[in-house]
Amino acid sequence: MIRTALLLVATLIALPIIAIYYDKPLDPGQWATVKTLFGMMTAVAVLCFLVSEATRNYSQVDKLWSLLPIGYVWYVSCRAGFDPRTLLMAVLATVWGLRLSYNFARRGGYQWPPWRGEEDYRWAVLRQNPMLAGRYSWMAFNLFFISLYQNTLILLFTLPVVVAWQGQNTPLNVLDLIAATLFVAFVALETIADQQQWNFQQEKYRLQQLGAALEGDYARGFLASKLWGLVRHPNYTAEQAIWLCFYLFSVAATGRWVNWSLAGALLLLLLFIGSSDFSEKISSEKYSGYKDYRQRVPRFLPRLF
Repeated sequence: MIRTALLLVATLIALPIIAIYYDKPLDPGQWATVKTLFGMMTAVAVLCFLVSEATRNYSQVDKLWSLLPIGYVWYVSCRAGFDPRTLLMAVLATVWGLRLSYNFARRGGYQWPPWRGEEDYRWAVLRQNPMLAGRYSWMAFNLFFISLYQNTLILLFTLPVVVAWQGQNTPLNVLDLIAATLFVAFVALETIADQQQWNFQQEKYRLQQLGAALEGDYARGFLASKLWGLVRHPNYTAEQAIWLCFYLFSVAATGRWVNWSLAGALLLLLLFIGSSDFSEKISSEKYSGYKDYRQRVPRFLPRLF
């Protein structure tokens, strides 16, 4: 996980700079908007760092993950004059964000005061790593990866809306329709996957409290059927696909299949690879059948044959 974090930070610095340098430049208004967004993001990242250090709850970015993209995309759409494409992107980002916020809320992620709430179990595990066990080493990890990197990534995967603004004179077309349809479809897929996991966990804990005999997935301890029997992380698959679809709007607007705003989606893919590696390591140590599950079921994409 630490090596993955270092790789992600290095890629975060290099990829957008290279891409912007070789791609079509932004006009002054678009540059001003991007600079404002990065200023907002930096302020949020610093706030997340300070609050997490003060409360020792390191899931402050998690609370904002589904909310910040809504604000960022609507801000750009406003600056673009609410043209049809950026407005459509803002509506879709809102649908995605509200659904994800609901799923996070029902798992105890939001409480009052707002800095409280359930912390991602992986941070507690990671703090036991000898390289991060020290107070200052963990503080540095919190600052540069948890707070700064993750907040920067959240902003980056919403920036195709800026490239869509560049091509605002291009009418909505077939590729926009494909992107919107796929976006909604993957939001639906993620909703189903999260609901299946929620139902399973609720029933598992109910049976455990009753002292009932556990069978199948309940005895195994983890969900390995339905969508989770096709791939090990159907929700991650959908999430990655959602932001690749979001990127397609920039292609529809400009005709540039590879443009600088692809950086966010690519970095998100790398993050999910590292995140799933770490989660599966924990699950393999917790559940005796998880290693066999990993061998039988692919990670993100189902087997076609």
